[in-house]
Amino acid sequence: MKFIKTTEKDSIYNHLEKMSVLELLQNINKEDQTVPLAVNNAIPQIEELIQNVIEKLKKGGRLFYIGSGTSGRLGIIDASECPPTFGVPHDLVIGIIAGGDSAIRKAVEFAEDSTTQGWKDLQKYNISNNDIVIGIAASGTTPYVISALESCNKNNIITGGITCNQNSPLSNVAKYPIEVIVGPEFVTGSSRMKAGTAQKLVLNMITTSTMIQLGRVKGNKMVDMQLSNNKLVYRGTKMLMNELNISKEEADKLIDKHQNVRKALNKYKK
Repeated sequence: MKFIKTTEKDSIYNHLEKMSVLELLQNINKEDQTVPLAVNNAIPQIEELIQNVIEKLKKGGRLFYIGSGTSGRLGIIDASECPPTFGVPHDLVIGIIAGGDSAIRKAVEFAEDSTTQGWKDLQKYNISNNDIVIGIAASGTTPYVISALESCNKNNIITGGITCNQNSPLSNVAKYPIEVIVGPEFVTGSSRMKAGTAQKLVLNMITTSTMIQLGRVKGNKMVDMQLSNNKLVYRGTKMLMNELNISKEEADKLIDKHQNVRKALNKYKK
């Protein structure tokens, strides 16, 4: 199958500068509505990759995301939200971006073009075949990501890929590729839009499903969340009140004592 970079195709809209704000919003929203459908079409691929993530993490391995630009930032966001949401260690899910941490805020020129740095960045974490690595690249052509996955394959490390182009170099390298075909962007080539949204939805699926399977959710509640601000403390208190049928005062005392919803639930005695 011929590789066609649909993320770079011309927008189906033209003369954007002549549209009113309302027209811009309506048309952007119209395009955005196609993204969940594209993700739905990729669910079999997503499921296959997640099964491997779960297996590796259950055996003590780690999940790595590696990407450049928007893709790299999205991986870092998803990784950074796992500890406060699910109470897991900070080194369980790790996000790596081309150009290093400074690239999170400001683009680092040509960082994505390196064919050696991605593997070097992974090696800083003593990566091994106990771990699993997911490359994220909307285009599916980022050298930094592709070369890193090639090195992982040579070292018997399971690889996944998230891209928005079909039959891309990334998909051909990743053992478990995910292709979410969102089509041309509203602004031609601006893959932070539909492609970025698609990647975020897939990342949500990966970590949320994995953490649920690892027992980090009870019922539908984040009982292992870190109580790191007043909003989360209040949420934890409400969970205890509803689950144990106790007063706010009792729930507050349990939170103060155990600093964790799950521990409070397990230790509660009438």
